[in-house]
Amino acid sequence: MATASVTPLSSVFSTSKPSSSIPKPHPSSTVTFKTDEHEYCRNQQSVPSNCNAVSNSRREFVTGMGLVPLLVTVPPPPHSEAREVEVGAFLPPLPSDPSFVVFKASPKDTPALRAGNVQPYQFILPPTWKQMRIANILSGNYCQPKCAEPWVEVKFEDEKQGKVQVVASPLIRLTNKPNATIEDIGSPDKVIASLGPFVTGSTYDPDELIETSVEKRGDQTYYKYALETPYALTGSHNLAKATAKGNTVVLFVASANDKQWQSSQETLKAILDSFQL
Repeated sequence: MATASVTPLSSVFSTSKPSSSIPKPHPSSTVTFKTDEHEYCRNQQSVPSNCNAVSNSRREFVTGMGLVPLLVTVPPPPHSEAREVEVGAFLPPLPSDPSFVVFKASPKDTPALRAGNVQPYQFILPPTWKQMRIANILSGNYCQPKCAEPWVEVKFEDEKQGKVQVVASPLIRLTNKPNATIEDIGSPDKVIASLGPFVTGSTYDPDELIETSVEKRGDQTYYKYALETPYALTGSHNLAKATAKGNTVVLFVASANDKQWQSSQETLKAILDSFQL
Protein backbone atom coordinates (compact mmCIF):
# COMPACT_ATOMS: atom_id res chain seq x y z
CA MET A 1 0.00 0.00 0.00
CA ALA A 2 1.33 3.43 -0.94
CA THR A 3 1.96 5.88 1.88
CA ALA A 4 1.85 9.65 1.78
CA SER A 5 4.22 11.86 3.71
CA VAL A 6 2.73 14.72 5.65
CA THR A 7 4.71 17.89 6.18
CA PRO A 8 3.99 19.51 9.53
CA LEU A 9 2.15 22.79 9.15
CA SER A 10 4.57 24.43 11.56
CA SER A 11 7.43 23.97 9.10
CA VAL A 12 5.42 25.33 6.20
CA PHE A 13 4.36 28.47 8.03
CA SER A 14 7.55 28.99 10.09
CA THR A 15 8.90 32.53 10.53
CA SER A 16 12.45 33.78 10.63
CA LYS A 17 12.33 33.96 14.41
CA PRO A 18 11.99 30.81 16.49
CA SER A 19 8.88 30.59 18.61
CA SER A 20 11.02 30.93 21.76
CA SER A 21 12.07 34.42 20.70
CA ILE A 22 8.49 35.68 20.65
CA PRO A 23 8.09 37.90 23.73
CA LYS A 24 5.63 36.52 26.22
CA PRO A 25 3.00 38.95 27.40
CA HIS A 26 2.79 39.89 31.01
CA PRO A 27 0.35 37.65 32.91
CA SER A 28 -1.86 40.65 33.60
CA SER A 29 -1.94 41.76 29.96
CA THR A 30 -4.96 41.06 27.74
CA VAL A 31 -4.57 39.25 24.44
CA THR A 32 -6.54 41.18 21.82
CA PHE A 33 -6.14 39.28 18.54
CA LYS A 34 -7.18 35.65 18.11
CA THR A 35 -4.02 34.72 16.20
CA ASP A 36 -1.85 36.10 19.02
CA GLU A 37 -4.00 34.30 21.54
CA HIS A 38 -3.57 30.93 19.86
CA GLU A 39 0.19 31.46 19.49
CA TYR A 40 0.44 32.52 23.10
CA CYS A 41 -1.40 29.39 24.28
CA ARG A 42 0.83 27.11 22.24
CA ASN A 43 3.97 28.54 23.88
CA GLN A 44 2.85 28.19 27.50
CA GLN A 45 4.43 25.51 29.67
CA SER A 46 1.21 25.30 31.65
CA VAL A 47 -2.23 25.77 30.16
CA PRO A 48 -4.06 28.82 31.50
CA SER A 49 -7.85 28.66 31.82
CA ASN A 50 -8.42 31.06 28.91
CA CYS A 51 -6.42 28.70 26.66
CA ASN A 52 -8.86 25.93 27.47
CA ALA A 53 -11.64 28.22 26.26
CA VAL A 54 -9.74 28.94 23.06
CA SER A 55 -9.13 25.24 22.43
CA ASN A 56 -12.75 24.38 23.13
CA SER A 57 -14.08 27.10 20.84
CA ARG A 58 -11.81 25.94 18.01
CA ARG A 59 -12.84 22.31 18.54
CA GLU A 60 -16.52 23.27 18.52
CA PHE A 61 -16.07 25.27 15.32
CA VAL A 62 -14.25 22.46 13.48
CA THR A 63 -16.72 19.84 14.73
CA GLY A 64 -19.63 22.03 13.75
CA MET A 65 -18.25 22.48 10.25
CA GLY A 66 -18.15 18.72 9.89
CA LEU A 67 -21.78 18.36 10.96
CA VAL A 68 -23.33 21.22 9.00
CA PRO A 69 -24.09 20.18 5.40
CA LEU A 70 -23.06 22.37 2.53
CA LEU A 71 -26.05 24.52 1.65
CA VAL A 72 -26.44 25.54 -1.99
CA THR A 73 -29.06 28.15 -2.60
CA VAL A 74 -31.07 27.25 -5.70
CA PRO A 75 -33.35 30.02 -6.92
CA PRO A 76 -36.95 28.99 -7.56
CA PRO A 77 -37.81 28.38 -11.22
CA PRO A 78 -39.51 31.21 -13.07
CA HIS A 79 -43.27 30.94 -13.35
CA SER A 80 -42.96 29.77 -16.94
CA GLU A 81 -41.17 26.63 -15.73
CA ALA A 82 -43.67 25.88 -13.01
CA ARG A 83 -45.03 22.33 -13.22
CA GLU A 84 -48.18 20.78 -11.79
CA VAL A 85 -49.05 23.98 -9.93
CA GLU A 86 -52.40 25.71 -10.36
CA VAL A 87 -51.93 28.37 -13.00
CA GLY A 88 -53.91 30.89 -10.96
CA ALA A 89 -50.88 31.06 -8.67
CA PHE A 90 -48.60 32.56 -11.32
CA LEU A 91 -50.65 33.76 -14.32
CA PRO A 92 -52.52 37.09 -14.48
CA PRO A 93 -56.35 37.13 -14.61
CA LEU A 94 -58.13 37.91 -17.85
CA PRO A 95 -59.18 41.57 -17.47
CA SER A 96 -62.59 41.03 -19.04
CA ASP A 97 -63.32 37.82 -17.10
CA PRO A 98 -61.46 37.05 -13.83
CA SER A 99 -62.68 33.45 -13.97
CA PHE A 100 -59.87 32.86 -16.50
CA VAL A 101 -56.13 33.58 -16.46
CA VAL A 102 -53.94 34.38 -19.47
CA PHE A 103 -50.99 32.29 -20.59
CA LYS A 104 -48.65 34.17 -22.96
CA ALA A 105 -45.79 32.02 -24.20
CA SER A 106 -42.38 33.68 -24.45
CA PRO A 107 -38.89 32.49 -25.50
CA LYS A 108 -38.13 31.34 -21.95
CA ASP A 109 -40.99 28.83 -22.06
CA THR A 110 -39.92 26.30 -24.70
CA PRO A 111 -36.86 25.35 -26.78
CA ALA A 112 -38.70 26.11 -30.05
CA LEU A 113 -39.64 29.60 -28.90
CA ARG A 114 -36.03 30.25 -27.89
CA ALA A 115 -34.86 29.00 -31.28
CA GLY A 116 -37.38 31.21 -33.06
CA ASN A 117 -39.10 28.24 -34.71
CA VAL A 118 -42.45 29.08 -33.15
CA GLN A 119 -43.97 32.53 -32.81
CA PRO A 120 -45.26 33.46 -29.33
CA TYR A 121 -48.84 32.35 -28.72
CA GLN A 122 -51.42 32.87 -26.01
CA PHE A 123 -54.68 31.45 -24.65
CA ILE A 124 -56.82 31.55 -21.53
CA LEU A 125 -57.33 28.89 -18.85
CA PRO A 126 -59.38 28.48 -15.67
CA PRO A 127 -57.12 29.25 -12.69
CA THR A 128 -57.45 25.71 -11.29
CA TRP A 129 -55.71 24.09 -14.25
CA LYS A 130 -52.12 22.87 -13.90
CA GLN A 131 -49.17 23.01 -16.25
CA MET A 132 -47.86 19.51 -16.86
CA ARG A 133 -44.37 18.18 -17.49
CA ILE A 134 -43.48 17.15 -21.03
CA ALA A 135 -41.09 14.29 -21.68
CA ASN A 136 -37.88 15.43 -23.34
CA ILE A 137 -38.49 13.14 -26.32
CA LEU A 138 -41.81 14.92 -26.97
CA SER A 139 -40.70 18.48 -26.22
CA GLY A 140 -38.46 19.01 -29.23
CA ASN A 141 -35.63 19.91 -26.89
CA TYR A 142 -33.37 17.32 -28.49
CA CYS A 143 -33.88 18.45 -32.10
CA GLN A 144 -33.96 22.26 -32.07
CA PRO A 145 -33.40 24.31 -34.10
CA LYS A 146 -34.28 21.87 -36.90
CA CYS A 147 -36.85 19.22 -36.08
CA ALA A 148 -38.16 16.80 -38.68
CA GLU A 149 -41.19 15.68 -36.67
CA PRO A 150 -43.90 17.49 -34.65
CA TRP A 151 -43.33 18.16 -30.96
CA VAL A 152 -45.39 19.25 -27.95
CA GLU A 153 -44.85 22.84 -26.85
CA VAL A 154 -46.88 23.08 -23.63
CA LYS A 155 -49.58 21.07 -21.91
CA PHE A 156 -52.17 21.97 -19.25
CA GLU A 157 -54.70 19.77 -17.51
CA ASP A 158 -57.56 19.67 -15.06
CA GLU A 159 -58.88 16.33 -13.83
CA LYS A 160 -62.48 17.52 -13.86
CA GLN A 161 -62.47 19.56 -17.07
CA GLY A 162 -59.99 18.11 -19.55
CA LYS A 163 -56.63 19.05 -21.03
CA VAL A 164 -55.08 21.25 -23.70
CA GLN A 165 -51.78 21.14 -25.53
CA VAL A 166 -49.93 23.03 -28.22
CA VAL A 167 -48.33 20.89 -30.93
CA ALA A 168 -45.88 22.37 -33.45
CA SER A 169 -44.97 20.80 -36.78
CA PRO A 170 -42.27 21.78 -39.28
CA LEU A 171 -43.91 23.44 -42.25
CA ILE A 172 -41.91 21.23 -44.61
CA ARG A 173 -43.97 18.23 -43.47
CA LEU A 174 -47.06 19.74 -45.10
CA THR A 175 -45.74 21.88 -47.95
CA ASN A 176 -42.54 22.77 -49.78
CA LYS A 177 -43.52 26.43 -49.98
CA PRO A 178 -41.53 28.53 -47.50
CA ASN A 179 -43.45 30.82 -45.14
CA ALA A 180 -46.73 29.35 -46.36
CA THR A 181 -50.04 30.36 -44.79
CA ILE A 182 -52.54 27.76 -43.66
CA GLU A 183 -54.51 28.46 -46.86
CA ASP A 184 -51.39 27.74 -48.94
CA ILE A 185 -51.17 24.30 -47.36
CA GLY A 186 -54.68 23.40 -48.42
CA SER A 187 -58.30 23.12 -47.34
CA PRO A 188 -59.32 22.47 -43.72
CA ASP A 189 -60.02 18.83 -44.62
CA LYS A 190 -56.55 18.39 -46.10
CA VAL A 191 -54.84 19.95 -43.09
CA ILE A 192 -56.70 17.84 -40.53
CA ALA A 193 -55.95 14.71 -42.56
CA SER A 194 -52.24 15.43 -41.95
CA LEU A 195 -52.53 16.65 -38.36
CA GLY A 196 -55.37 14.42 -37.16
CA PRO A 197 -53.12 11.83 -35.47
CA PHE A 198 -51.64 14.62 -33.34
CA VAL A 199 -55.17 15.57 -32.25
CA THR A 200 -56.22 12.05 -31.27
CA GLY A 201 -52.86 10.70 -30.12
CA SER A 202 -53.42 7.67 -32.35
CA THR A 203 -55.07 7.49 -35.77
CA TYR A 204 -57.45 9.81 -37.60
CA ASP A 205 -60.71 8.74 -39.21
CA PRO A 206 -62.45 11.38 -41.43
CA ASP A 207 -65.79 10.12 -40.09
CA GLU A 208 -64.79 11.48 -36.66
CA LEU A 209 -64.78 15.06 -37.95
CA ILE A 210 -68.17 16.62 -37.12
CA GLU A 211 -67.56 20.34 -37.62
CA THR A 212 -65.13 22.61 -39.49
CA SER A 213 -64.86 26.40 -39.61
CA VAL A 214 -62.43 29.14 -40.64
CA GLU A 215 -61.50 32.09 -38.42
CA LYS A 216 -59.69 35.26 -39.41
CA ARG A 217 -57.76 37.42 -36.94
CA GLY A 218 -55.98 40.22 -38.72
CA ASP A 219 -53.65 38.64 -41.26
CA GLN A 220 -53.74 35.25 -39.54
CA THR A 221 -56.12 32.47 -40.61
CA TYR A 222 -57.12 29.61 -38.31
CA TYR A 223 -58.84 26.33 -39.17
CA LYS A 224 -61.11 25.09 -36.37
CA TYR A 225 -62.34 21.55 -35.84
CA ALA A 226 -64.65 19.54 -33.59
CA LEU A 227 -64.18 15.78 -33.49
CA GLU A 228 -65.96 12.87 -31.83
CA THR A 229 -63.17 10.37 -31.23
CA PRO A 230 -64.33 7.36 -29.17
CA TYR A 231 -61.03 5.53 -29.64
CA ALA A 232 -58.63 8.45 -29.27
CA LEU A 233 -55.93 8.36 -26.62
CA THR A 234 -56.49 12.05 -25.88
CA GLY A 235 -60.21 11.64 -25.12
CA SER A 236 -63.55 10.97 -26.74
CA HIS A 237 -64.10 14.66 -27.49
CA ASN A 238 -61.51 16.85 -29.20
CA LEU A 239 -61.48 20.45 -30.34
CA ALA A 240 -58.60 21.69 -32.49
CA LYS A 241 -57.33 24.88 -34.07
CA ALA A 242 -54.52 25.09 -36.62
CA THR A 243 -52.56 27.92 -38.21
CA ALA A 244 -49.22 28.47 -39.91
CA LYS A 245 -46.61 31.15 -39.43
CA GLY A 246 -42.96 31.29 -40.44
CA ASN A 247 -41.63 27.77 -40.84
CA THR A 248 -44.08 26.10 -38.47
CA VAL A 249 -47.66 24.89 -38.33
CA VAL A 250 -49.12 25.27 -34.84
CA LEU A 251 -51.95 23.06 -33.62
CA PHE A 252 -53.93 23.76 -30.46
CA VAL A 253 -55.91 20.81 -29.06
CA ALA A 254 -58.50 20.72 -26.26
CA SER A 255 -59.56 17.23 -25.17
CA ALA A 256 -62.05 15.67 -22.74
CA ASN A 257 -63.59 12.35 -21.87
CA ASP A 258 -67.37 11.90 -21.78
CA LYS A 259 -67.72 12.86 -18.13
CA GLN A 260 -65.53 15.96 -18.46
CA TRP A 261 -67.27 17.02 -21.66
CA GLN A 262 -70.71 17.09 -20.04
CA SER A 263 -69.69 19.79 -17.59
CA SER A 264 -66.87 21.63 -19.35
CA GLN A 265 -67.52 21.75 -23.08
CA GLU A 266 -68.32 25.47 -22.98
CA THR A 267 -65.12 26.12 -21.04
CA LEU A 268 -63.07 24.13 -23.55
CA LYS A 269 -64.67 26.00 -26.45
CA ALA A 270 -63.79 29.32 -24.79
CA ILE A 271 -60.18 28.16 -24.33
CA LEU A 272 -59.99 27.08 -27.96
CA ASP A 273 -61.45 30.38 -29.23
CA SER A 274 -58.88 32.34 -27.22
CA PHE A 275 -55.87 30.68 -28.81
CA GLN A 276 -53.90 32.96 -31.14
CA LEU A 277 -50.41 33.69 -32.42
